[in-house]
Amino acid sequence: MTSYSSYPQFFVSVDCVVFGYHEGKLKVLTHQRPYEPGLGEKSLIGGFVQKEENLETAARRILKEFTGLDNVYLQQLAAFGEVERDPGERVISVVYYVLIDIAKYDEQQVILHNAEWLNVDNLPTLCFDHNEMVEKARQVLGEDIKDTPVAGKLLPRYFTLTQLQMLHESILGMSVDKRNFRRAISEKAYIHSTNLIDKDSSRRGATLYEFSFE
Repeated sequence: MTSYSSYPQFFVSVDCVVFGYHEGKLKVLTHQRPYEPGLGEKSLIGGFVQKEENLETAARRILKEFTGLDNVYLQQLAAFGEVERDPGERVISVVYYVLIDIAKYDEQQVILHNAEWLNVDNLPTLCFDHNEMVEKARQVLGEDIKDTPVAGKLLPRYFTLTQLQMLHESILGMSVDKRNFRRAISEKAYIHSTNLIDKDSSRRGATLYEFSFE
């Protein structure tokens, strides 16, 4: 018997709000729960923390299982601990938001887990409190893109300012004034213009930019 044996025992899980960006839309990775409670319902990807794991290790293991990707960008978001949030047991979930390049994930792994990408603007009702997790993650990501280079995790290496603005708008869920946006971008030390030109987006061609993650 340990000194903790008289205290309640809880389960700890990690849930991952996995964002991707495709065709001008911010998307989140979901799957169908393979067990009760909530069998068959749409859910974020997640799982229980194992005894030998810390929180981030558990999150990265789960992400690897679902996407086939290592070394993805993730950030701890919040803990969700309402007493009855999970009808099965008392479960405290630590949530991460994750940014991945949709073009690089392992499609076969996604199919194996009955997972799919859904537009965040048209999410169905997810199980438990997962809609709240997505909303919280989107809000935090919206703040982070203003002052950090995290948007570069969702874009190709080289991008136009129009593409960057569209990404910002999809995350924020609102239109952004073009002139003010470009003025703000010009002040960011981590965004650099290149000598490359994108001739597909306009007749004159548009300058391509890249992020610096140093």
